[in-house]
Amino acid sequence: MQLQGQIVDIQNKRIYSGEITVENGKIVSISEKQHDNKNYILPGFIDAHIHIESSMLVPSEFAKIAVLHGTVGTISDPHEIANVLGKDGVHYMIENGKKVPLKFHFGAPSCVPATFFETAGAVIDSEQIKELIAMDDIYYLSEMMNYPGVLFDDEEVLKKIAWAKHYNKPVDGHAPGLRGEPIKKYIAAGISTDHECFTYDEAAEKLSLGMKVIIREGSAAKNFEALIDLLPEHYENMMFCSDDKHPDDLIVGHINLLCARAVAKGFDVFKVLQMACVNPVKHYNMNIGLLQQNDTADFIVVEDLKNFNVLQTYINGERVAENGQSFVKHVNFETPNNFKTSKKEVSDFAIPSTATKIRVIEALEGQLITNEIHCQPKINNGNLVSDTENDVLKMAVVNRYADTKPAVAFIKNFGLKKGAIASSVAHDCHNIVVVGTSDEEICNAVNRIIENTGGICAVNGNEQKALALPVAGIMSDKNGWETGKLYQEIDAMAKELGSTLKAPFMTLSFMALLVIPDLKLSDKGLFSGKSFAFTDLEVN
Repeated sequence: MQLQGQIVDIQNKRIYSGEITVENGKIVSISEKQHDNKNYILPGFIDAHIHIESSMLVPSEFAKIAVLHGTVGTISDPHEIANVLGKDGVHYMIENGKKVPLKFHFGAPSCVPATFFETAGAVIDSEQIKELIAMDDIYYLSEMMNYPGVLFDDEEVLKKIAWAKHYNKPVDGHAPGLRGEPIKKYIAAGISTDHECFTYDEAAEKLSLGMKVIIREGSAAKNFEALIDLLPEHYENMMFCSDDKHPDDLIVGHINLLCARAVAKGFDVFKVLQMACVNPVKHYNMNIGLLQQNDTADFIVVEDLKNFNVLQTYINGERVAENGQSFVKHVNFETPNNFKTSKKEVSDFAIPSTATKIRVIEALEGQLITNEIHCQPKINNGNLVSDTENDVLKMAVVNRYADTKPAVAFIKNFGLKKGAIASSVAHDCHNIVVVGTSDEEICNAVNRIIENTGGICAVNGNEQKALALPVAGIMSDKNGWETGKLYQEIDAMAKELGSTLKAPFMTLSFMALLVIPDLKLSDKGLFSGKSFAFTDLEVN
């Protein structure tokens, strides 16, 4: 195969009219040649940190959409399915991903469970990490979110890092807000990246200490604007990622959108593309070509270097997408699951109390972090209830792995005026998380999730919309377009119920993520990320 266009040589910072010759999936020659083709040929885009599960799609279905946007590979942390199914979940993702051309590079999940303050479906200890990290299909130790374990020299944590070092594989970080001496110790342990920076100063400090910073722009956490001005000076040590991307957002675009935004701000296109295409390949030793002779033929054709409208995507010399049409074929896949809880009663969500002040989780738009605020509760018949007038709503986390009493707390900024929304996509352990305006609606939403053995739903009396997620309770058995359409309908219903959040379900999914401060809720109770301990709902 021969292909002509304007060759974008990122590493030498030049663009020239040329021709590429591909044989047996490899580039055998790139030559300068005058012609009339004005389209640009460049290396494909890489998502430098993503949980494929958060797209609610299995890898093979994710690939169908991602290639349309010029994505040829990902650094994929199977942490979500590992918390549900353990090592079997990791192998499931690897094997499903192998059935399609897109180059998934999976890591060994370092924190399963992320903490022992919540109930997960599995545990991956250092011996299992040793087994996983030795595999050729595992490229790195995925995000070490147990940063207290690193700082306090936890033996199991240090063993996991040691095995990654033994096999000369990178260790990804996860240390939101960590500064000063603690971040120095964290980096000294061998941790090389962080995608959790949410301020310019935090990211600048981590870069100055030799850490690589990944700019995240996902469906919930959006840090592009806060960090992008670091690009001109630090582009050699930065990358782009989505981390968590819901299916409707994936349909719109992927890393190509971040390139367009960066170029629109006036940043040098070669620096932008080095972050998007080159740095991840080199840092993680990915098996992806960089548009050089003898490389695998992984590249894309775009209309211009401004909007990055992708015309064609090639992986191993195979044309996998063209003009909005994906050529990635459907593959059959199984739907492993382990929902073991039974339906709940309305009384399970009651909280008898005479409190005058309660701790409330304050959710923040576009952030995974939350605040702890104190509010006067609304009490009816001796029980704490949702206060829609002041937007202090009852939420609960229900253990999906066993029949236990739900943990209940309160949250602000979801804005619901009626009904409830619930999801079993709840990082990291993927128990059921729900927010609602009454105990009846909360119970109704939870039971709908249990009926479907996983999913998301919005309910309001007899009106219900649900997306079943039968693969581990976190992924759909449908294709991306069907999943995306259903998700959009449920998202729209949540907003009709009053939610003011741009991505209410994505935000909801992080309200049980204990390793992101400050106040969160696990199936075992209300948890303070600052003190890293449970705390009381009532304020004394």
